[in-house]
Order: sequence, then C-alpha cells, then structure tokens
Amino acid sequence: MNDYSEKGLLPAGLADMLPPAAAREARINRTLMEVFASNGYQQVKPPLIEFEEHLLEGAGAALASKMFRVMDPASHRMMGIRTDMTLQIARVATTRMKQDPRPLRLSYAGQVLRVHGTQLRPERQFAQAGVELIGPAETAADAELILLAAEALKALEIEKFSIDLTLPTLVPTLCSELKIDEETAKAARDALDHKDVALLADYDAPLSTNLIALLKAAGPAKQAIAALDALSLPPESAAQVEGLKRVVEQLEAAAPDLTLTIDPGEYRGFEYQTGLSFTVFARGVRGELGRGGRYLLMDGEHASGFTLFLDSLMRAVPRKVTDDRLYLPFGTSLEAGYGLRQDGWKTVAGLAPEQDIEAEARRLHCGHLFGADGVKKLS
Repeated sequence: MNDYSEKGLLPAGLADMLPPAAAREARINRTLMEVFASNGYQQVKPPLIEFEEHLLEGAGAALASKMFRVMDPASHRMMGIRTDMTLQIARVATTRMKQDPRPLRLSYAGQVLRVHGTQLRPERQFAQAGVELIGPAETAADAELILLAAEALKALEIEKFSIDLTLPTLVPTLCSELKIDEETAKAARDALDHKDVALLADYDAPLSTNLIALLKAAGPAKQAIAALDALSLPPESAAQVEGLKRVVEQLEAAAPDLTLTIDPGEYRGFEYQTGLSFTVFARGVRGELGRGGRYLLMDGEHASGFTLFLDSLMRAVPRKVTDDRLYLPFGTSLEAGYGLRQDGWKTVAGLAPEQDIEAEARRLHCGHLFGADGVKKLS
C-alpha cells in the first residue's frame, strides 16, 4: 500500500510551489525581465550545473561551502550546481562575450540551489533575477544599477522599500593603511559587523575611534554622509567614501524620493564585492529583496550588478484578487475559446457533458461562465 503522505515529504529547505503561487512568481519574473530589457539589458541563460572549478574560480571560492557537488558520469570530473548566477554571467562575459562592446549589459533569471539556508532565508532552492553591467568603473554605473532596481520594484507596485548602501572594502582598506595585522583586522571587522561597541573600544586608537565612528555613522544617507565627512581617514579609505558620496549625489538628483540608508561597515553577504554594494529591503517583509555591488572579473575587468530574490519579492508584491478563470461548457467551439483568451480570459474547458454547469464551474475554481448570452459572473 502506498503511503502518499510520505511521498509528499521533501528535504528541508525545498518545497513544491502550487497554484496560484507558481503563476504569481512567473508574472513577477516576466515583469522584471521586461524592465531589464527596456533598459538595454540582454538576457543570457547559463546552465544549472557546470564544472566545479569554473564555479569556484576567483570570487566564487567564497561560495564553496554552499555548493552541491556531483560527479559527471561522462567526463568523470566534479561538477557543481550553481549557488548564485552572478559568477556564471561573469564567466560568460570573460569568455563567450569577451569581444562584445563595452559597456556590456546582461540580464538573467533562473533557479539556484544551496547546501543550507540562513535564518532569514531558510529556503535552499529559490529563483533569482538580475543584471550585470560589465566594463565601466565610473560611479554612474553604480547609480544606474540602483535606479534600475528601484524601477523594477516600482513596476511590481512595491512602494515601501529602501536601499542600504555599504562599502565592504572600507574596513579592510582602513586596517591595511593603519598597518593592522590580519588577525586583529578580521576580529575588528567582526566586532563592527556585530555592532559591539565595547569590543571596538578595546582596540588602540586610531583604529578604535574610526571603527566606532563608522558604527555610529550608520543611518539615513544624509546623516551618514555628514558623519563620514567628519572623519579623518587615510587617503585610500577617504577615496572610497568620496565615491560613495558621488553615488548618493547622483541618486538624489535622479530620484529624490528614493529612500537611502548607509551602513559603511556592513560586509556579510558581500563575499566577492570589491567596491560599493547595496541591499534592498521592504517594510514588513522577511529577508532582503535583493543585493548587489561592484566586483572584478577574472581578467580584472570592472563589473557591477544586482540580484533580486523572487521568494522575497512574492512576500512584498501586493496581492490582487484575480477572477479571470472562465468556464467553457462542454461543446464550446474552439473559435469561441480562442477569442475569449485573446480578450484576456483564462479558459477552463469542460471535457464531458455537465449535469449542472454552474456547479462544475465553481468546482473548478472559475468565477465566470460562458453561455448563450456571453460571459456570466457567478455569484
């Protein structure tokens, strides 16, 4: 005897997506890709699985602990299932599209799989959609991506969102300029990330004073910029802050209503970023909607991009009551059904004569019925 309840069990972090959720995710994905395409980003589609060493090259090494591995029975080489699509796009840009003119604007969408979830995202398989801007090093590229992310969220009718900017390379640069040893620098970075003021105060000046000042600078963009301006940073660290300020100025000029915050010491989740990075949040939504930032390709070329997480977006997109399922009684002509679908209806055709047409329509979750007098709304 089959135990159907046992067959329905899935490993932790994996789930079936049922109607109407699957359709909602598909609509969200279509909207995002349309927005990306309208801004000049061309879609690419890398494979779900590829050779392990390619996924772990360069910045990909930071994601090694998250990757599922399998043996390829054809080549007897280890293969990895992608944990993130950004690095695959980077591979495409440095190989198949190396000769394409820069700036190169690419978009993508697909599923990723990870060995374990996180507290904020327990799902191990989820959908991503995003863009990569390959070539330019100017701050205008960072601003373009942030504005594109905001445009995509507005197209999904998400209103109460914010962009949190960070400089994941600022603290390492500061420690290097202050001649701080690697072990102390890592401990100080962790203390800053955990907002541990007491521990930060234990370090010698000027490291302690600068780190505490960076911690206190976190907040709304204008206040954070004012706090950062008050710091006396070494040249390379100061240059990174100046770049951040230029991006904020460009964003405020282009989208004055955009909610911007800054946390200059944040670095978790930005394992391979080499410059300004950002996270997208929405009020009342668990987990981030997306994240992005600047990085380097394997050949040293500049790149920046962002990824949006569709599971989080589904929690943020306003739910709309849709009542567009139309029941076509058995015997309805193909021409009639085609015309109704052209008008936007989602038709459900009867496959056998019905004793009670209205009851059958309701049983199949249809809110409307097509009859001799046209479309009828069911009460």
